[in-house]
Amino acid sequence: MKRGATVCLIALLAAAAFPNALLAKESKADKERAEIREASQKILSKLYKVQPSAKAAIANAAGYAVFSNFGVKILVAGSGSGKGIAVDNKAKKETFMKMVEVQAGLGFGVKKFSVVWVFETTAALDKFVDSGWELGGQTSVAAKAGDKGTAFQGAIPVSSGVWIYQLTESGLAVELTAKGTKYYKDGDLN
Repeated sequence: MKRGATVCLIALLAAAAFPNALLAKESKADKERAEIREASQKILSKLYKVQPSAKAAIANAAGYAVFSNFGVKILVAGSGSGKGIAVDNKAKKETFMKMVEVQAGLGFGVKKFSVVWVFETTAALDKFVDSGWELGGQTSVAAKAGDKGTAFQGAIPVSSGVWIYQLTESGLAVELTAKGTKYYKDGDLN
């Protein structure tokens, strides 16, 4: 009888601990989502300060995504990672995402920058969220594409209906320096 009672007690303790473990995991995910939202708002505020026209461009777009990235490069190899959020302006839906970056080439240093994606169409936003995105090479282009240049002043076009603002510690970057970068959904936060 004593052995049966011990087994029951262990089973009860395990059952009581399981919901607490789930709550701890959930609260950690909630905390991380809140941190990403807060960081995204700070990035947007900085963008709006250095490029005021971006506020209207983002508000009128189908959606946008905001990422904070951190990278390290030592001699011939480098890498970076970041987290962010994609927002569907019409559906008011958030999707939490990650990014990874791999670089080759001579260099040394630490780089912290932010990227704000703007999607003119729902299809472009959905493709980014559902399929991810890969950027290769280094892009250095002017942000003027027909009549859209004024609306997206300071942004860099990366494909039809998709624009990127890249912010560094010193302000708005004039070129996109995303080499071998992949964006994808965060399975733990969605």
